[in-house]
Amino acid sequence: MKNLITIALFVITGITQAQTNFEKGMTKAFELWQDDKTDEAQNMFERIAKAEPTEWLPNYYIAQINSLKSWNEKDEAVLKAQLDKAQEHLDIAMTKSEDNAELLVMQGQVYTNWVAYDGMTYGMKYASKIAELYTKALELDSENPRAAFCKADWAMGSARYFGQDTAPYCKEVEASIELFDTFKPESDFHPNWGKERAEQVVEKCKE
Repeated sequence: MKNLITIALFVITGITQAQTNFEKGMTKAFELWQDDKTDEAQNMFERIAKAEPTEWLPNYYIAQINSLKSWNEKDEAVLKAQLDKAQEHLDIAMTKSEDNAELLVMQGQVYTNWVAYDGMTYGMKYASKIAELYTKALELDSENPRAAFCKADWAMGSARYFGQDTAPYCKEVEASIELFDTFKPESDFHPNWGKERAEQVVEKCKE
C-alpha cells in the first residue's frame, strides 16, 4: 500500500510539474512578446509546442505572431515565408483542437493578410472563405467577441469597397464590444485580444 501511494504521488507530482513547466514557458513567451522580442517569443512558443504536443495554444500564437508581422510587409518573399509559417502552425493546431472558434478566426486573419497585401490577386481566392470562417466561428461560439468583431469588420470593409452602407456593420462592431466586456478566457493563456481594435473601429464609425 505504501508503495502504491508513493507511486501515485510520484505520478501526480509529475503531472503537476508538467503543467507548471507549460505555464512557466507560456508566461516567459508572453513576457518576451510584450518586450517586443518577437523572434525570441516565437522561438519559445515553438519549444513549448514540441514539449507539449497536445496543446494548441503555442501553435496558435506562432500563427498570430506571423500574421501580425505580415500586415505591413512589402516584400512578397518575406510575406510568403511568414504566412506559410502561420498556416503550418494553424494546420497543426487544428489537428489538436477541432471545431475551435479561435483557430477559425485566426485562419480568417491569415487569409485577410493575403488580401491586404494584394487584393486583386487574392481577393477572389479568399474573400468568401474569410466570411465563411467567421460565420462558422460564431456558429461554434456565439459569444466569442473576436468572431463577432472580425465578421463585422470584414463585412464593413467589403461594403466600403463596393460603395455600400457600412452603418449596419458599425452596429455589429458595437455589439461585439459588449461581448468583449463579458468574455472570460479559459485561462490566462487563451486568446483575449481585439477589444481595443473594435473600439477604434467604432470611433471611426462616428466620424
